[in-house]
Amino acid sequence: MILYIVPVPIGNLRDITLRAIDILKSVDFIIVEDTRHSLKLLNKLEIKKRLYSYYKPKEEEKSAKIIELLKSGNGALITDSGTPVISDPGHILITKAIKSGIEIISLPGPTAFVPAITNSGIRSDMFLFAGFSPRKGGKLRNYLKALSELKCTIIFYESPKRVKNFLNTAYEIFGDRTFSISKELTKINEKICRGNLKNYISTLGEIKLQGEFVIVIEGSKGGKNGESPDLNSVEDIYDYFKEKYNISRNKIKKILMRRK
Repeated sequence: MILYIVPVPIGNLRDITLRAIDILKSVDFIIVEDTRHSLKLLNKLEIKKRLYSYYKPKEEEKSAKIIELLKSGNGALITDSGTPVISDPGHILITKAIKSGIEIISLPGPTAFVPAITNSGIRSDMFLFAGFSPRKGGKLRNYLKALSELKCTIIFYESPKRVKNFLNTAYEIFGDRTFSISKELTKINEKICRGNLKNYISTLGEIKLQGEFVIVIEGSKGGKNGESPDLNSVEDIYDYFKEKYNISRNKIKKILMRRK
């Protein structure tokens, strides 16, 4: 049978698509992250179906029962908000469904990082969605270091309790880059601010730290793999010319000495 992946609004309930409503009305049952939360939307749409909860860390356990149900009926997978699997449960169930020969149909629809990057003013032709970053300091630093040389725009999700520490660490690792922060997208308290990582404290001062955050940070412009070296780093200048033009360190030194 069929498992439909159905995005639901991230805030404004009118953002649900007509096709999503049709699918939710037609399926035999709906798989939800939190029954209490999903009932608000389903009651608003006047949809009454059997609901089966599916949430972390019970995905492995609950997926077996849902797969059996899908062998004799059609189901729709939704989460509390946005598109299933995008920083939400669903991957394990979908993987098992594919292995069981169940057809997967995924609908397009709301997800927070798309409006966040389009309203950021930062390039959107090439980007990486990095989701939620590690919570602990050492792991966070290593995580950001691994991304620091990428030229593409990078998008993160973050909680209000950790957003200050995240931006401070991002500044330490990435240096001063342009960034934007979007809070509570599509909701009444939606707020979008733009600035530079160096001045992240003043940018955050414009935002009440509650709700959900999407952080968009521009990619690397220089460094070893960038278009130009960091002129404040002698080592980076050496590496840049060595990699791009195969010039030895001694020759670079002589060139720099002549420039003085």
